[in-house]
This record gives sequence, structure tokens and C-alpha cells, in this order.
Amino acid sequence: MNPKRALIIRHVPHEGIAGYREPIEAAGYEVDRIDVSDQRFGSLDLCEPDLLIMMGGPMGVYEQDRYPWIACQLRRLALRLASDRPTLGVCFGAQMMATALGAEVYAGPVKEVGFHPIEVHRHVSNNPLHHLTDTPILHWHGDTFTLPDNVELLASSHVYDHQAFRRGNNILALQFHAEMGLDPRFDAWVEQWPESVVEAGGDEASLRHAHDHYGPGAVDAGRAVIRDWLEGVSHTRMPLSLSQTPRKSAAL
Repeated sequence: MNPKRALIIRHVPHEGIAGYREPIEAAGYEVDRIDVSDQRFGSLDLCEPDLLIMMGGPMGVYEQDRYPWIACQLRRLALRLASDRPTLGVCFGAQMMATALGAEVYAGPVKEVGFHPIEVHRHVSNNPLHHLTDTPILHWHGDTFTLPDNVELLASSHVYDHQAFRRGNNILALQFHAEMGLDPRFDAWVEQWPESVVEAGGDEASLRHAHDHYGPGAVDAGRAVIRDWLEGVSHTRMPLSLSQTPRKSAAL
């Protein structure tokens, strides 16, 4: 029996899978990765991997003139989501999923950068995010999105209402970074985007202190979320019928 295959799409080198690798490998997946700058990326069948993981990036989904690969990725992602293939999106990856499902991604009024808890919606049955209740986790974004049709909103924050959603058991989108807290690439984030920290009302020293204090607990909770989610994932392939054809979006 062939092992299950997980593919990470990395949009920039310093935004990788980080703490989520452990529960994904523990669930029996062989993890591979491709960068969007790789020449093979444009012809890759995104429906093929058993699990697709799309990480973050500083670009906006609406910047397709500057990043032509976004439109190409969105078209193939829409097909995967229509087939209900297991898919996880983090930050920019979550925004890509929202767009592929027909929602709008746009620049929000403020930056959300720093460690703080989210409000996990308790009325959602079997919400895998319950592990994050009262746990400060890392946020680092300025864009947000409208909620796609036919999804469940799993969490909000005091800054942005739409922090996570799922569709069924196989589609999970997380705006925040519960994978970060132990990964040394955090230093590259702070060094590359110090203005984002200031715009959000913080400072570098306080953010680094919060990372050292809250990071290990955030990663433990984030790993538990992914572990729970993967336990409910189904790998049965659904044929793409006319009724499942992705909605057209201006961003596609």
C-alpha cells in the first residue's frame, strides 16, 4: 500500500510548515514541498496529493498582476476544493482558499500582528480549534476576507471576525499562525517586516518577548488542532460533476 502524500506549497522561503509537520507526519503522510518559483509548479496537478497544505506569504490574493502564479494556483485549487480533497490553508493560504470558494479578499483597516487569543466558537460541533481556547497565538496579516458560502466559521478575534473556517471534514482554513512559536524563521519575519509590528501598535522587543513566552504553548495547541482535524479527514475521491463546478470569481 502506497503511503499517503502531503504536499506543501511554499510561497516564500521563510514561511514553511513549521510546527505542523509533526502531527502531519505522525498521521502517516510523507511530506514533500514545492515553491511557487519552481518551474514545475505551473504544471503541477493540485488534485493529486492526498493532502495539500498552502502556507503564508506577504502578497495579497488581489496582486495577480505582480504575481501571475496566483491566478494559476487559484484555478487548480478551485478544482481541488470542488472535489473535496483534503486541504489546509494558513494565512495567505487561507485567503487563497476563500477566494477559490468565491469569497472576496481585501486589505483590512488595521494590521493584526502579535500574540493574542482567538474566540473559538463553541456552538460549532466538534470544533478542532477548541485546543486554542485562551491560548495566545501568533497573528501576522493585514488582509481579511468575506466568508465563503456553505462553510462554518470556527473562530474570530478582537481585530477580525473571520479567523478560521471549514467545509465538511476535509477543508480547513486558518488565518493565524499556530504553527509558529518554535521555528527560527520567526526572526526573518521580524527583520523583514518591522514596519508591520509598528503599524499594529507593537514593538520588536515586546514581540520577541511574547514569542519566547507564548510560542511553545501556541505550537502545542496548534499541533493538537491539526491532529484532531486529520483524524476526521476522508481520502475518498469525489468526481467533479457539473453541480460541483467552482463558482466564477473575478479573482480567477
